[in-house]
Amino acid sequence: MTATISQRNNVKVFGKGRQPMMFAHGFGCDQNMWRYLTPAFENDYQIILFDYVGAGKSDKSAYNQERYSSLQGYAQDMLDICEELNLRNTIFVGHSVSSMIGLLAAIEQPQYFEKLIMVGPSPCYINYDDYRGGFERKDIEGLLDTMEKNYIGWANFLAPNIMGNKDRPHLGEELTESFCSTDPLIARQFAEATFFSDNRHDLGKTKIPSLILQCSEDIIAPLEVGNYLHKNLPNSILRVMKATGHCPHMSEPEETVSLIKEYLLQAA
Repeated sequence: MTATISQRNNVKVFGKGRQPMMFAHGFGCDQNMWRYLTPAFENDYQIILFDYVGAGKSDKSAYNQERYSSLQGYAQDMLDICEELNLRNTIFVGHSVSSMIGLLAAIEQPQYFEKLIMVGPSPCYINYDDYRGGFERKDIEGLLDTMEKNYIGWANFLAPNIMGNKDRPHLGEELTESFCSTDPLIARQFAEATFFSDNRHDLGKTKIPSLILQCSEDIIAPLEVGNYLHKNLPNSILRVMKATGHCPHMSEPEETVSLIKEYLLQAA
């Protein structure tokens, strides 16, 4: 028997509202990372959580190296879910690389989306000429090389640095655990698709209103990246958060919820 899209992507649907609110996790994570945010929205929205193929409790047997060699494959996962659930006017909330995956999905099938909320987004992680993405290409190549040679060591080093907030080590430990539970081969290919992606030329292709939540200190998406996005993404609003690190939905859920609610209220 063929698995449904919902089984493939471990889709969970709950909440008392009618308007869909879809949460898409970042690299090395799964839908569990949204648990601090969803209670604030489930009375007013229909909440949709899922895991990309290869992450969390998704059907790993559905993993296809060719499909997931670029972010477009992950965007297709999202569009498949929208189609199966017959979603309309969705408020999309994406963390990190999922912000651009959501953007790609919205460009391809805009009828599914009403607003895009991007948490720690980056259209391009590598520095090019006068664009500052935060990394030199050789840094990313080194990162991928280490990942291949010693995945667990890589995860133990990188995850706490991505999370930041060293005064609360349990946050970094949770992210490390999440990284370590991901299949190393799948994780490396997702990392390659993520860090070598360049979606700067896609920013002007959608008019869907968007909120950019930029952390005040973030080694993955520095302030220049948030400013660049805001300048080049039509109908966008930029909010620089008090939160630091790359995962404010985990480290500062109250601030994250408050800014999302404020945006949705103003946009209503």
